[in-house]
Amino acid sequence: MSRDIPLRALTRDAFAPFGEVIDRDAPSHPINGGMCDRHHALATAQVMGGEVILSIGHARPYALPLTLPMLERHPLGSQAWIPLHDRPFAVIVAPDDNGRPGAPVAFLTAPHQGVNYRANVWHAPVTPLDAAGDFLIVDRAGPGNNLEEHHFDAPWRIVAGS
Repeated sequence: MSRDIPLRALTRDAFAPFGEVIDRDAPSHPINGGMCDRHHALATAQVMGGEVILSIGHARPYALPLTLPMLERHPLGSQAWIPLHDRPFAVIVAPDDNGRPGAPVAFLTAPHQGVNYRANVWHAPVTPLDAAGDFLIVDRAGPGNNLEEHHFDAPWRIVAGS
């Protein structure tokens, strides 16, 4: 079995089993006297106890091909990553397979896209490509363990799409 995973374009339909695409290309309506276009309710933050928090993360870049040794998930809340830059990044997710990640899928965002992982969705750490990037992070803080990691017996490899 090949352990290579090609990057493919991130679309709402393809990503729907894992969460929501946060995209400013979504319909909008004017607010603030017409001086701002609001793209309303692009994602829903999930929290099981605790509260929703906003953070900023500065992520160091990866180069392709990249080795994927592990995935993580957050059982007590969703987690959104919204780029504060106009560069694409990789989004790597996997379906749940009896409490372990199944075969990963890798997406490449458009420069204006972010993602919201649903609670309990297996995903890779944030993965900017070629250049560092700042991200707005929306997730849960509160009591309980909200991080589970799974390290693969044999790592996967993320490669450029065809």
